[in-house]
Amino acid sequence: MVAVTAVSSPEPLKPDDVPLDGKQTFAWPMDPESKTVRNGSRLNKVLLLRLDPEGFDPQTKAHAAEGVVAYSAVCVHTGCDVTNWDPNRQLLECPCHYSTYDPKDGAKVISGPAPRRLPALPLRMADGQLLVAKPFTGRAGFQQM
Repeated sequence: MVAVTAVSSPEPLKPDDVPLDGKQTFAWPMDPESKTVRNGSRLNKVLLLRLDPEGFDPQTKAHAAEGVVAYSAVCVHTGCDVTNWDPNRQLLECPCHYSTYDPKDGAKVISGPAPRRLPALPLRMADGQLLVAKPFTGRAGFQQM
């Protein structure tokens, strides 16, 4: 069992810890028993968003837990952190080369040079906490050409 913990706190996150329609929360996977945070590689860093699941495509709904979705925080273009959030359009953006991703449609690339979507980290709920359900849906990070 692997929980998700905020970058700033070693406690497992609950859906209410992620602001509804707010800026992404950066997190790391964590073993809730040993409290070992898997922050040894920046490729483990995830971003969490809590959105209205009614707007999710079916695949995104399957990976979400109570409206919370998790994606790799590392842009697939050149490896920058995806830190920008456009609340009006509800889109994620990488500040380095402006690849834009739709978190309600599996982090599909909307614009920019990114060659593929951000990998999702499927979540599930247990004891009120957000837990990792399965590994990333794709390779985190970027590939040099």
